[in-house]
Amino acid sequence: MKADVLLGLQWGDEGKGKIVDVLTPKYDYIARFQGGPNAGHTLEFNGIKHVLHTIPSGIFHDTTTNIIGNGVVIDPVILKREIDALVKMGVDVKKRLLISRRAHLILPTHSLLDKASEAAKGKEKIGSTLKGIGPTYMDKTGRNGLRVGDIESPDFKEKYNKLVAKHRELLRFHDADTDPSALEGAWFEGIETIKSLTRIDTEHFVNEALSSGKSVLAEGAQGSLLDIDFGTYPFVTSSNTMTAGACTGLGVAPRHIGNVLGIFKAYCTRVGSGPFPTELEDETGQRLRDVGREYGSTTGRPRRCGWLDIPALNYAIMINGVTELIMMKADVLSGLDTIRVCTAYKVNGVETKNFPYDICTAEIEPVYTDLPGWTEDLTGVTHAEDMPGALMEYISFIEKATGVPVSVVSVGPDRTQTLLRSAAWA
Repeated sequence: MKADVLLGLQWGDEGKGKIVDVLTPKYDYIARFQGGPNAGHTLEFNGIKHVLHTIPSGIFHDTTTNIIGNGVVIDPVILKREIDALVKMGVDVKKRLLISRRAHLILPTHSLLDKASEAAKGKEKIGSTLKGIGPTYMDKTGRNGLRVGDIESPDFKEKYNKLVAKHRELLRFHDADTDPSALEGAWFEGIETIKSLTRIDTEHFVNEALSSGKSVLAEGAQGSLLDIDFGTYPFVTSSNTMTAGACTGLGVAPRHIGNVLGIFKAYCTRVGSGPFPTELEDETGQRLRDVGREYGSTTGRPRRCGWLDIPALNYAIMINGVTELIMMKADVLSGLDTIRVCTAYKVNGVETKNFPYDICTAEIEPVYTDLPGWTEDLTGVTHAEDMPGALMEYISFIEKATGVPVSVVSVGPDRTQTLLRSAAWA
């Protein structure tokens, strides 16, 4: 067997949690491979909204096991909070969740460092969620980090104190709060929760599962345009959010990657700072925000909204090797007379269909194609063939522009509001 990968193709918030939840019954394992509690994967069913930050989105299905991979960074406080909420709902988390020993831990001082660093940037801040993600990955690459497996060591507290001492020196440099003691009680309670869970060597476990014919879906967080290498740097996250990140974040060789499912919204959104060529700072942008409930599930911040960007989408498809597209929030576009799609850029006056390296500093003007909108309410549509003609035309336009089939269309937040256009998912 090969592991399938599901990831976002924009700046995050594409709706990955919902689709993972919908597809989970077809897989034996769901595995998060990067990011941390800066993710907010929203699922809605039975009239209840659920937001997961660290735990994979397949946790609500009792026939599937969920894995937190080595590429994820874990805040024990947030993880415990998630687990406690799930247990209250009757979810058997201990049975359904496995954690990689190689996953790195977010310390209380990592969050303090994150806040101090962002404050020091002033107007040039990147819009961090202030969860300590960046500083944790910095310690990981700097070979200073603490990992889940370290909690099994008799000198774990000594390792913790040594890293905290280093952080406190850095915080003094920033003239910031250096005392994590008020946060440590809850943090060590979270460590005890992690000790109660099954910890595994993910690289062996996942490869053995694939070898024995088990199906695995690797769940990404954030979006491809936030990738540390290929995103809109420096306004990016601290991990590799693309398909290659699934290999390093789980220990799976490239030849063991199967289908790559790329999720995108029928329009674009972005949270925080950074370039956004098709952003709408007008009534239409506000309408998309209001109708689409575009407020961050992790931060609560209003999302910036704009038209679909084909050059950016094609770029994400290329670097990820996407084999199928999944379009989210088609229902939000209902009622618009005209829907615009960016099909090219004018970069410093020169037209191109490529996503530019200097997107943060270049003068970029979107080149638009206008398509007819539709008035029908999509939220009650239950079969793909019943979609309005204008929506089918919109989908056909995207498929032609990208060369990739749109196999799933979401027409509402609930798991039941999902139209399957491919027999493979029926």
